[in-house]
Formats: sequence, structure tokens, C-alpha cells
Amino acid sequence: MILSDRKKRVTIKDVAQAAGVSTQTVSRVMNKFSYVSGETRQRVAAVVEQLGYHPSTLARSLSQQRSYTLGIVTFGLKYIGPSRTLNGIADRADELGYMLLMTELNNFDANRIEDVIDSLLARHVDGILWMVPEIGDNHAWIKERMGKIPVPVLFLAMEPREGIPSVTTDNFHGAVLAVKYLLDCGRKKIGHISGPLGWWEADERKRGWRQTLDTAGIDTSEQRCAEGNWSSASGEQAFIQLLESFPDMDAVFVANDQMALSVLREACRRGVSIPEQLAVVGFDNIPESAYFYPSLTTISQDLQLLGEQAVQNIVEMIHARQGNRSVIVQSRFIQPTLVVRESSKRV
Repeated sequence: MILSDRKKRVTIKDVAQAAGVSTQTVSRVMNKFSYVSGETRQRVAAVVEQLGYHPSTLARSLSQQRSYTLGIVTFGLKYIGPSRTLNGIADRADELGYMLLMTELNNFDANRIEDVIDSLLARHVDGILWMVPEIGDNHAWIKERMGKIPVPVLFLAMEPREGIPSVTTDNFHGAVLAVKYLLDCGRKKIGHISGPLGWWEADERKRGWRQTLDTAGIDTSEQRCAEGNWSSASGEQAFIQLLESFPDMDAVFVANDQMALSVLREACRRGVSIPEQLAVVGFDNIPESAYFYPSLTTISQDLQLLGEQAVQNIVEMIHARQGNRSVIVQSRFIQPTLVVRESSKRV
């Protein structure tokens, strides 16, 4: 084939001319901006389809001085929560035309954090999503470093802080839903298997258990709770410990479904009837929880939505910064819901 005979690449100007709009309008349609009329959006979309237009990422980056890349810093992808959140991030980023550059931390050394941020900035990311869970003081760097980072940074799975944008599940409210439901079922001796204490999410779920029972005038001494590390194996050991220290409990709120699975198994092995003798409520609503035996009552947190919302928020921050517009910094909670199944019933 002679080079000059090759099919000419369709440009944004070709689309604009065919649709009778400006190139800026075509760009807004391609980037899914909301302030374009439905009629114009449909007309441009039809021309894009007809001409087979594919935007040039390189051209867009050069013209707008943006990389259309988001940096993702994560930890613990072996856990279900972070991996499901990452799915939501990837889906929404793809819809908005952003690529992802991901780094997984294996520890929280302060120098390592500095290196990760500097590495992402060297690759010209437009923004950073920090989806590392808050454990102890591993977010202490925020106070000193945040003001020096030249791109927007948004946090997930972190205790809200004034002036710092974040999106997270309302873990405290989820625990309150679980314990209030057990109280409404007539259960009075409600134990708790927590996640690893020191993790903000685990602490919030235990706080919800304790505060709800305290309000109801029910004992929340340490003998009525045990600690796991999110894994099923740790849930088994915590449940055995709890049975020894709190043998007459009639319900247990477990801080995640993976640990709740081992509670169901160990209860069956010991001849403890669920839900007649012991009601069990988990947290997460992993897909498999509907297929446990008995099926697990649980708190559903929409981690797909959480990831999508995080991307939406940081892209809005990027657009505002590029347009020299102020942004109202918010900490947003995604509200969980109760899913009732066979592992609980009224007495």
C-alpha cells in the first residue's frame, strides 16, 4: 500500500464540522461533561460513531497540559475490601478517560511514603487517590506534607479530617444498624468479634457495637468481645475465645463476613444452633455470604460505589484546579445497609 493512500485519521475538527458544533463542544461530549444539551450530545455521538473517531490521548494531554492519569496508592489487596474498591475506581476512571498508575505499600515507613508520592509526581499524575487504611498513626504525614503536594489528593478508609477530602463507608453507622437489629430481634447478650484494633474501620465498628449496647443499658465489658485480623482463621480463634469468656451470649456481631464464616462453621461443629441459640451478623456483604450455611445476615457496604465516587470527586477537583476555581473540601460517607438472611431471627 502506498503511504499517501492510507486512510486519513479522523480528527476532532472533522467531528465538529460534521456535527455543526465547536471542537470545544465535541471535547465536552467526549469527556462526559454534564453541561451539554441532550440533543447536542446525541448528535455529536452519532457523528463520532459514523466517522469512527478515536480521541488521541497524547494530543489531549499536550493541549490541556494534563496526563489524564490518576495515581493510586493502596495496601492489602489480598483483602476483599480494597480489591472491590479498586474495581469501582477502575470502572469510573475508564468512563472518564483516565488511566491508573498504581503502587501497593507493604509497610508504612515514612520515607517509603515520601518516595511513593515523589514517584507519582515525577510521572505527572493529575491527582492521587490514597486508599491505604488508617492504622495507628500511619496517616500522620498528612499534616506536614499535604500542603506541599501540587496535585489534588483524596483519601479513602480514613477518619475524616477538617480540610482534607475523603470518601469512606460509615462504619460506625453500619455497626449501629447491626446491633439495633439484634436488639429488635430480642437478643440481649450480644458479643463482638472485631477486626484488628488500631485499624480505624475496626475501631469504628467496635465503637458502634459498644455505644449502641451502652445506650440500651447492656454490658459491653471486654469479656464480651474478641479480636481477629479479618481472616477466617482468626475469626475461628476469636469465636472460641469468646465462647469461653461469654458462654451465655445469644448473638454476635462480627466485623467482617470472612470471620463470620468461621463462626458459622465452628458453631455447627460444637452443636450450637444458628439462629435459634446464636444469631450471627457480619459486615461487608461479600457475594459468597448469601451462600454460607445458614446464609449470613450482614451489613452491605457498597465498595464499588465508594471507588466510583472517589474518582468522580477527584476529577472534579482536577477540573476546578485547572480552571482556577475554588473547591469545597468535603468528607463524604457512603451509607451501608442491613441485609437480613437466615443466620438471625426474632426470639
